[in-house]
Amino acid sequence: MNKKHLILGALAALTMISCAPKHYQIASVERTRIIVDSRYDQNPDPVAAKFLEPYKRVNDSIMGPVMGQVAHNMHAQRPESDLSNLLADILVWAAKDYGEKPVLGIYNMGGIRADLTKGNVTYGDVLDVAPFENKICFTTLSGEKLMELFEQIALRGGEGVSKGVEMVIKIDQQAGKGKLISARLHGKEIDPKAEYRVTTINYLLEGNDGMPALREGKDVVSPKEASNNTRFLIMNYFKDKQSRGEIVDSKVEGRIVVK
Repeated sequence: MNKKHLILGALAALTMISCAPKHYQIASVERTRIIVDSRYDQNPDPVAAKFLEPYKRVNDSIMGPVMGQVAHNMHAQRPESDLSNLLADILVWAAKDYGEKPVLGIYNMGGIRADLTKGNVTYGDVLDVAPFENKICFTTLSGEKLMELFEQIALRGGEGVSKGVEMVIKIDQQAGKGKLISARLHGKEIDPKAEYRVTTINYLLEGNDGMPALREGKDVVSPKEASNNTRFLIMNYFKDKQSRGEIVDSKVEGRIVVK
């Protein structure tokens, strides 16, 4: 055996040893929670601050412009909340720009990703609330399918619904699910044979978030351009209110009542 073969043999042996199964045991587990908050701003690193300054200017120029004002802190929660009411109402408000006259707006709680804080609302704030590429759309449901939709909303314990909805639901605390007791729209009973124009977002129109009834509609209008994203509709609503000297407000008003 020459020297070259001896070296190759030794390497092969080492490889086999390194690939042999090893038996390890966890000796201990330790963890540390590091809270990153405003305390870190008390002693800023000047070098880091200088490095970030040009990026901060660009970010602030995009995220900082004020769109309008909100009257009080708003939060989204089931069965009904001021923020979910507001967003569902904004979809109905925006419908005029599409030549539509929906009688109902639906906005899912899961799509609301931040709160609004009393005072100025910036573009960045709106982006935090609606960070997804969800776009406004329209569909027509029969009264029968609309009742199915209300049943699905009740099952989830509530979603964002527009002004004029009167739902009564019962929550099974053990199962964590709801059941529809009754539903009216703009003071009237739902006619199973009538047709109801609904505005929502394309994500829900696909039947997501436990609302498959929205897939059963007809005469669907679903614009694809980015300008139809909900964040732009929300901004337009705030800017319209600001141009009129109005502060945006919304309240819990019994659209979904838990019996």
